[in-house]
Amino acid sequence: MSHRDVFYGCRLVAVLLICLDAFAGDKHTGPDHAAEHRKHSVELEDVVIVIQSQRNSYHARRSGQRKVEILQQAARLGQISRQPEDRRLGVPVVVLLHELSQYEGDWSILPALPRLFAKYGHSASWLFFIEEETKVTLSALLEVLNRYPAEEEWFLGKRLHDNEASIIHHYAFSEDPSSFSYPDTTAGWALSAPLLKRLTERIRSENLKSDFTIDLKHEIALFIWEEGHGPKLTAVPEFCTEPRDGCATTFTTYLPDCGDPVSKNDVFVAVKTCQKFHSDRVPVVKATWEKDAGFLEYYSDVTDASIPTVSLGVPNTERGHCGKTFAILRRFLSKAVPKANWLLIVDDDTLISLPRLRQLLRCYDPKEAMSLGERYGYGLIQKGYSYTTGGGGMVLSRTAVSRLLSSSCGCYSDDAPDDMVLGRCFTTLGVPITHSPLFHQVESNAHARVLVTARPDDYSEEMISTQRAISFHKHWNVDPVTVYRYWLQDTRPRDEL
Repeated sequence: MSHRDVFYGCRLVAVLLICLDAFAGDKHTGPDHAAEHRKHSVELEDVVIVIQSQRNSYHARRSGQRKVEILQQAARLGQISRQPEDRRLGVPVVVLLHELSQYEGDWSILPALPRLFAKYGHSASWLFFIEEETKVTLSALLEVLNRYPAEEEWFLGKRLHDNEASIIHHYAFSEDPSSFSYPDTTAGWALSAPLLKRLTERIRSENLKSDFTIDLKHEIALFIWEEGHGPKLTAVPEFCTEPRDGCATTFTTYLPDCGDPVSKNDVFVAVKTCQKFHSDRVPVVKATWEKDAGFLEYYSDVTDASIPTVSLGVPNTERGHCGKTFAILRRFLSKAVPKANWLLIVDDDTLISLPRLRQLLRCYDPKEAMSLGERYGYGLIQKGYSYTTGGGGMVLSRTAVSRLLSSSCGCYSDDAPDDMVLGRCFTTLGVPITHSPLFHQVESNAHARVLVTARPDDYSEEMISTQRAISFHKHWNVDPVTVYRYWLQDTRPRDEL
């Protein structure tokens, strides 16, 4: 045999060996790909469900019940197993937001993200946020999440958008309001782990602008979008509010049925006014909701027997009204007025449904110190405080008023912003600010001197149409009686108006 024959023979053997090796490798390709698929397939143990809970006892109980329901649903799916390391598989982690830390500002989500990342960011593929009355179908949720590669940045939710430029969103995207979407938090919204990581890094490293937190869902979407550097919201049709086939989530109501409404005499109503508004604003109150009050007084800078008004001896101020509000608090605890469990403080241009408020108050314990209304935040990234905004109505339990007035906390001037001072005081005293999105308010920002007016038309039509609102503020650019009859009066159907 020649050297050439030996050479070509060896070369042929080498080629055959390469082919056999390649063939052997092909036999393992299928299982390897399956393992890779399993690696990226999301199971329940890869999901952290965050219930946007509140510290108030009623809300803590309701969110705790929702957590139990979710875990029981996972158990029914038959996905609980024991491993040698005693690790449970097949169940999601369910977090009550108010238990994540002692910081009340976690409700605004951004301060909570680093804490959530530290605890779950290295083990979870998704964070899924829901409200305490949001119902979740876990099997459908998994189907949704598995449509999106968890190793990429995703922001998922039910899409809401402004039909017109809205003052509560600071006229953002005024040229095309519908171009920017934000999540309907009642339907649930999700962040993938890579997006959670990047948001956490931003919060930790950047000097974030942090003044007022007003509309959380819109501000979260803006922060995530990061002026085009981050993802926009991806609309998920299975994230629902109204029940229908194929939904992964549904939502019941913000106005729960806790039994018969509290008595009219359980709520003392304090209306703040001043002489220049006696002739135009007070008549609207009398024509709409005054008749539903058991105890009501108008507090002004002058005594006017035709209304009548009570002068508290506090001069009128153009803004803030802290001196007047604290005088109201002292009068509420005095023998000058009938004793009631609850104090409602409103402006003379607040429109409110007292029957709906009394229905909501049945859910709460008046012996618990609480401040109820629409919750805003100030400086929450920098350990600031929350407060109940004034124009939409501030509801205080008698216990909260007593605790406040027995402390040294108070106004630094008569024209200080009363709602913000109350919020700062309650934060210091450990009284949680309890939020209800059924209160709708104007924010008169005493620091920035900006007036933010929230009319019904300023809210997403889809969101506001599903609510039984309790209040709206301001008579600006609306017919207040028509707004009251359409949105707040229950005696006539809307289609008859």
